[in-house]
Amino acid sequence: MSHLALYTFGVLKSPLADPAPLPREFHDRAGAIYRKIGEHPGYLARAEAAEGERNTHFDSDWGAWGEFAVPAWYGKGRTPETLALAASLSLWTDLRPAFDAIFTGSHREALNRRYDWFERTGHPGYVFWWVPEGVVPTWQDGVSRLEHLHDHGSAPHAFTFPHSFAPDGTPAGANG
Repeated sequence: MSHLALYTFGVLKSPLADPAPLPREFHDRAGAIYRKIGEHPGYLARAEAAEGERNTHFDSDWGAWGEFAVPAWYGKGRTPETLALAASLSLWTDLRPAFDAIFTGSHREALNRRYDWFERTGHPGYVFWWVPEGVVPTWQDGVSRLEHLHDHGSAPHAFTFPHSFAPDGTPAGANG
């Protein structure tokens, strides 16, 4: 049996440490959204820094999810004062539960506001791929798949909801 890996990446308009209302609003909503998605049927796990870690993404211990990585095109900061990114890495049972979790409720509301918080980079903001059951994808896997998606479009190796694939590589679609 396979599981669906999902890597998301966005470049924020302002660093997370910026006290301005929009970065604060984004930061304040993120925790509640992650908790809600974590309760969704079909959700299996997500990369989380080791308990109590207060470092940047780059300095945190992510355990089996590996060392934190970002796409080559990310050119903003890497310190607590300059970090301007949002990234997630998660595992799902299938496309339908992931679709439902992402496009309903509080996450859908956040998606409707994404251009208030995120730059339009010309790069995809997420990528899916299948992993064998028991395999934990790494941050570097996510970066590689996102860059592949950007360079080559959707394929069984790296895909999006509208152009998705089943674990055997056949086209699936978000409803399939």
